[in-house]
This record gives sequence, C-alpha cells and structure tokens, in this order.
Amino acid sequence: MTSNGPEIFTATSAYSLAGVAAMAFVATTGAKILLPKNARWQDSFTFIWLAFDALIHLSFEGSFLYLSTFGRTVNSSVGPFAEMWKEYTRADARWGVSDPTVVSLEILTVLGAAPMCCYIIRQIVKDDPARHYWIIVLSTAELYGGWMTFCPEWLTGSPSLDTSNPLYLWVYLFFMNIIWVVIPVWLMWDSYGHIAGSLRRAQMVMKTKKN
Repeated sequence: MTSNGPEIFTATSAYSLAGVAAMAFVATTGAKILLPKNARWQDSFTFIWLAFDALIHLSFEGSFLYLSTFGRTVNSSVGPFAEMWKEYTRADARWGVSDPTVVSLEILTVLGAAPMCCYIIRQIVKDDPARHYWIIVLSTAELYGGWMTFCPEWLTGSPSLDTSNPLYLWVYLFFMNIIWVVIPVWLMWDSYGHIAGSLRRAQMVMKTKKN
C-alpha cells in the first residue's frame, strides 16, 4: 500500500533553495571583484551578507509583496514565485493569505531595508566609516522585523505554523529566519566596536589637547 502523505522535499523546494545558493554565489563573487584583496575579513563578510540580503529582499520578498497587495494573495496566484511561496506557506500559512502584519513588515523590508543594504555596500566599497552607523540602523530593523513576524504568532499559540515536517521546521522556519538574527547581532557588535573605539580615541585626543 502506497502512502499519499505530503512529500518532504519537492521540486519547488529544490529550485527555491538553489535560488538562495545562487544569490549567495553572486554576493561572494561581488565581494571578490569590488573589494581590495587586503580587505578585512569582517568587511568582506559584511559585504557578502548585505549583497545576499538585498538580493533576497528584492527578488524573493519583492515577489511576495507583489503577490500579496492590491487584492492579490499567494494562494490565488500562479507562476514560479507563487509556487515558491506556496511551498513556504506549508510551513507558515500566513504568507498565503496576505496577512496584514506580514505584508506590512515586508513593505518596510523591500522598500526600506533593501535600498539601505545597497547604500551600505557602496560605503564599504568606498571604505567610508559612516557605514557603521547605518549597519546598526539596518540590523536593528532586521531584528525588529523578525520579532514582529513571529512574536504575535507565538502569543496566539502558533496556529499558522506547521512544524511536523523537518524541512519546514529546521530549514524554512528555523534556519531561514535565525540567520537574520545571528548575523545582524554580530554586525551590531562589530560596528559598535568601531564607533565606540573612534569616540574614545577622539575623547583621549581632546583631553590631551586640554592638558
């Protein structure tokens, strides 16, 4: 007797994850081309992350925003991006029905965070230290977005989340969201070190001049 249960890994899963890998490759290649060979590993990593972040926001999340506004929903749409998001809705049903909280956060992400990523990348290429302020602003926004995506769901008992499938739980819900927590926290820590260090050195110079 054959089982008619849902597949754990589908063709849509494969091309969606392949798309993520392709964006990571493009981001890494961009860093190798645009940054000097002696660039700090922290700056190279930040460039790669921000380029990857911008590509994800503009392509994947941009497509979600298009499919979820002006009366459209993912569940009623067709096409490759619609199928990709229908795959994700198996883990989190809110993304299929134009949930107002999710859509509101995605408007800020696509129209605010993505351009900010590109601006910071430009600052990294120019070696502009002002980037550290904007990195903290962006990272704070990313953390807030992640919190507001899941906290309301947790407070209501997570009725929209399906954690029965290991792919949905550990890849879609956990891994594809936790990286937007861990990396922004590290970026904030790194940029705080630069800003605080610069201010302390400036303070020491001022004290020396006064003496």
